[in-house]
Amino acid sequence: MPFVDIRLAGPATRDQKSALVADITRSLAERLGKPAAAVQVTITEYALENYGAGGELLVDRLSAAAIGEDANAADTSR
Repeated sequence: MPFVDIRLAGPATRDQKSALVADITRSLAERLGKPAAAVQVTITEYALENYGAGGELLVDRLSAAAIGEDANAADTSR
């Protein structure tokens, strides 16, 4: 019985998660010959303030990137 654990930093919609589960199940069934009913998939979503990478929280990294994009947009509109 295959077990797949997906961990996401940030949210995904129900439709996105449903599509992921369907795609992964189909792939394991095709490539490993496993029955689709045996494939187990779990999805864990981490809030951006509860996940860090490269020494900083993702929420801080994304906030800094958004501020930079806003500044660039203001510069190009002048």
